[in-house]
Amino acid sequence: MNIILIFFIAISLSMDAFSLSLAYGTISLTKKEIKLLSIIVGLYHFFMPIFGMLIGSFIIKILPIDEDIITLVIFSFIGINMIIETFKKEENIKKMKIGEMILFGLAVSIDSFSVGIGINSISNNFLLCSCIFSITSLIFTYIGLILGNKLNELIGKVATLMGGISLIILGIIYTL
Repeated sequence: MNIILIFFIAISLSMDAFSLSLAYGTISLTKKEIKLLSIIVGLYHFFMPIFGMLIGSFIIKILPIDEDIITLVIFSFIGINMIIETFKKEENIKKMKIGEMILFGLAVSIDSFSVGIGINSISNNFLLCSCIFSITSLIFTYIGLILGNKLNELIGKVATLMGGISLIILGIIYTL
C-alpha cells in the first residue's frame, strides 16, 4: 500500500468539496451548519468508496449512469438556488436545510464512488483509504466554508451571486 498515493487521491477527491464550499459558504452559514455540512461531506467520502467497491461495478454494468450528468444537475440546482437567494429581499439569515446539505454532500462525493470501483488496485485496506478520504474531505470542506463565510462578510450579495454562477459553470465544465 502506498500511503502517499492514498493521500494524493484524498486531496484530489477533496478539491471539488473545497471549491464548492468556498461558493456555498457565501450564504452566511452558521457555525453549526458549517460543522454539520463538513461532517456530512466527510461521511459521504467515507461511505461512497466502499459503496463503489461493493456495488459500483454491478450498477454500471446493468444501468449505465453518467455521473457527470448527475453532478451537473445537482450543481445547477444548488447554483440556481443560490442565485435566487441573492435577489430575495429577506434580511434574516436563512438556515440551510438538511436536504440541501445531503445534496451538496452527494454532489461532491460522486467521484469517491468512482474511486471505490478501483480501490482494490490502490490498496487492500479499503477502510483505511475511506478514513483518509473522509477526514481529508471534512477538513477541506470546513476550510472552504469558513473562507466562503469570510468572503461573504467582505463583499456580501455579490459573493453569493458569484458563488451560484460558479457552481453552474463548474457543473457544466465537469460534464465536458
